[in-house]
Amino acid sequence: MNKKEFTQGFKDGIPIGLGYFAVSFALGIAMKNAGLNWIDGFFMSLCNLASAGEYAGTQVILASGSYFEMILMTLIANARYMLMSCSLSQKLSPETKTVHRLCIGYAITDELFALAISRKDYLNPLYFYGAMAASVLPWAIGTSCGIILGNILPSIIVSALSVALYGMFLAIIIPPSKKNHTILFIVLISFISSYLCTILPGIRSLSSGTRIILLTVIIASIASIVKPVKEEDL
Repeated sequence: MNKKEFTQGFKDGIPIGLGYFAVSFALGIAMKNAGLNWIDGFFMSLCNLASAGEYAGTQVILASGSYFEMILMTLIANARYMLMSCSLSQKLSPETKTVHRLCIGYAITDELFALAISRKDYLNPLYFYGAMAASVLPWAIGTSCGIILGNILPSIIVSALSVALYGMFLAIIIPPSKKNHTILFIVLISFISSYLCTILPGIRSLSSGTRIILLTVIIASIASIVKPVKEEDL
């Protein structure tokens, strides 16, 4: 049963891994401009699975910023993952050991979170490990490849590669939206709210990570009050 869960997770994680490779390739170019070599980029991506956080950290390096600025910048950019961790913890069985919770927490990204939260029953850690195995290394390897080959490829090709991740993310949210009208409504409200936050005075001046955190808390709170999920539906 555990082998089957791991295999299914690996299979479901392959599209995520392909998308990660494309996006981290573009990230590698930014790292190269900041003076990082392919080894630096590999371990930076292996230890920090967050495109926004890594890019923010890269910009601090490029600007010769302090360690305090680095910590503060990455904390703000990655703060939304704390919210995802709280939500995903509800998908784990109460019997799940702490070591499994810590390992899962290491790889909570937007896409892996969406994949895990869409599971019908309690999340089996082996399933998540399979998805991790298919996506973490492509993220780190793609960063190194971007540093090594980024300046060789035309910029239009690098930009085109980044589109793959958005298509993959849509493939994750569309199926549950078609089955559940509540999810569909929440997704649409999220899209509209996200767009409005980019044009409304005051709010648009906030960082994208901060806007995501605010929208996540507000929309998720309202949805949980208006349409709570029953425990038997988890």
